[in-house]
Amino acid sequence: MFKTNAKNQGGRTGRKRHGFTLIETALATIIVGVGVLAIMAAQQNFHKQNAWSTHAATAMRLGNEIREMTLNLSRTDPVTQEAFWGPEPTELTIGDFDDLDDFDGSDGNGLIFSHAAGNGPINARREIIAGMDGWSQTVSVWNVDPFDITTSVADGQSVLIKFEVIVHYQGPMDVEPREITRVTWIAPG
Repeated sequence: MFKTNAKNQGGRTGRKRHGFTLIETALATIIVGVGVLAIMAAQQNFHKQNAWSTHAATAMRLGNEIREMTLNLSRTDPVTQEAFWGPEPTELTIGDFDDLDDFDGSDGNGLIFSHAAGNGPINARREIIAGMDGWSQTVSVWNVDPFDITTSVADGQSVLIKFEVIVHYQGPMDVEPREITRVTWIAPG
């Protein structure tokens, strides 16, 4: 009826064990838990990387919108020519700008188009782009030496104009805007 187990000297019955011991179950739970946590951490890093690449692409688009807007503009005003640097007194809005030096702003410190200010970001058709909360375009304009484009010269003293658009983004949880990209180019006269 019952077999005696030679290994078991106490005369107990030798039944086959089925299932797992408590230590085996605990180890399996730990191994599976560590694997799940590793997958979750990798997924979180993927989402951060994806958000950064999305922001970088959006920033390049916003920088190039300004570049495209300025492609067909002359260096100086069609009416006042080189007599005036910056926007002329009658050029009050971005829609009035008709030459490159207008983008230096009335104070010579450039222009900022931002969602927070309600005037941007803007596209190449000079329209505010909807749904761009937190984004801004900072446009700076300099005259540069034609023989050394790394050297700035006084306003109106060169036929070459250097543009720089710095695109910032401030997320809902960010304390201050972060620079995402810079787009720089030389606009010949």
